[in-house]
Amino acid sequence: MKEVVAILHNIRSLHNVGSIFRTSDGAGIKKLYLCGYTPAPEDKLGRTPSDLAKTALGAEKNILWQKATRTTSLISRLKRQGYKIWAIEQDKRSMSYTNVRLGRTDKIALILGPEVDGLPKSILSKCDKILEIPMRGVKESLNVSVAYGVVAYDLMGQNRK
Repeated sequence: MKEVVAILHNIRSLHNVGSIFRTSDGAGIKKLYLCGYTPAPEDKLGRTPSDLAKTALGAEKNILWQKATRTTSLISRLKRQGYKIWAIEQDKRSMSYTNVRLGRTDKIALILGPEVDGLPKSILSKCDKILEIPMRGVKESLNVSVAYGVVAYDLMGQNRK
């Protein structure tokens, strides 16, 4: 059975994080790793930030999640566990997300980062593939949670009967 998890590297917006939780629940993503300053669905007192809850609509209670301080250490650990690391990012090495296929037993960790600066080269250099969404209009990219949704649903829908 294929397994897909996601790594959120330094995504500041509570709305985007909440939306990614909700999308993950709908698409069947197994777990989210919240890295760097990406907010968690619980603060130190166990409360859910209202802006995250507003967009997650309860999905933050259904999706496994874990905080991780260092994204590069997490990537190394996931690779040792057999995961392939696929970034969602625009880069000179990127390929269209439509050109990748999951095998029935693949383990994939999708990694996405902040909208303005994107993923740093130190992280991109550790990725097995870099995927991008072809843009046909004037804008160069989609909102991070929307881009995640496009790729996550496509990957999870592959090989579905």
